[in-house]
Amino acid sequence: MKEYHELKLVVTPSPHIRGLVKTRSIMLDVIIAMLPALAYAAFWFGFRSLALTGISVAACLMWEALYCLALRKRPTVGDLSAAVTGVLLAFVCPVDVVWWQLVIGAFAAIVVVKQLFGGIGRNLLNPALAGGLLVRFCFGSRMDGRDILAEFEMMAGQPGAAAAAPMSYLQGSDKAAAFQALSEKYSLTELFLGKAGGAIGEVCVLALLAGGAYLLGRRIISWHIPVGCMAAVAVLSLIFPCGDDNLLWMLYNICSGGLLLGAFFMATDYATSPITDGGRLIYGVGCGVFTVLLRHFLSPELGVYCAVLVMNCVTPLLDRIIRPIRFGASD
Repeated sequence: MKEYHELKLVVTPSPHIRGLVKTRSIMLDVIIAMLPALAYAAFWFGFRSLALTGISVAACLMWEALYCLALRKRPTVGDLSAAVTGVLLAFVCPVDVVWWQLVIGAFAAIVVVKQLFGGIGRNLLNPALAGGLLVRFCFGSRMDGRDILAEFEMMAGQPGAAAAAPMSYLQGSDKAAAFQALSEKYSLTELFLGKAGGAIGEVCVLALLAGGAYLLGRRIISWHIPVGCMAAVAVLSLIFPCGDDNLLWMLYNICSGGLLLGAFFMATDYATSPITDGGRLIYGVGCGVFTVLLRHFLSPELGVYCAVLVMNCVTPLLDRIIRPIRFGASD
């Protein structure tokens, strides 16, 4: 046996067993999952939606590269996390957003929400949601202004450009009358196929389900958060309906307002969601509960996005209360 001093020992921090899955491969899978929604947005809203998404991605990559350069940090653009943030930032904004507003939202998402908290994995809030809601609240739901993309406008020939978001019909105190107007304007089939207005990435339920199924199939996300979120919305919608048809009200709540976009792509963000299955289920249910409450009392259109940010703040508490089983322990 060799003497201890003759052994070649390598001292490294944990984890000592590493998997083959890298951040870049995970982010690439998320981008692939978003392609159906992006493709439908290009069909429904026209070239403008693609151009805005490209600008959003480029702005996020630019801010991340500039931040790393200014602080002399290792460049992190290659892990594609900023690209994912850019696509999701565009997805939560309407198609009439002005390009420079997306650049401001990208700065807030990448520099303020992500990098100032330590970079990927250390942010408390979902960067894309925080940047998107900043744009929505600061500049309003109608983003009028001089746009450099005007010469490429194809909105006049696109039916989705002038369509009102389904949840916009639920503004006001008389929810029963508002829901009647909504159901007369859009059928469930139209909502499922995306023949309605709304933010760039939230309109087509079928495309979002396809992307969510891809993420579940690739095991990028678990079922706990999206199922918990949608189940909570479904149950509360059935218990507290608007109008005479409980089931119809529930289905409209699930198929509109960006619920699927929030449940599959926003709430499941690794850095801002719990690490245990039990915590994820509670987190998902909380997202659904706050979605219903915020849709009723704050904003029908932005309820799910605000709900995810609220639950982002609860994640550290859930991780503290519901802890994973220690390695080597029986229970």
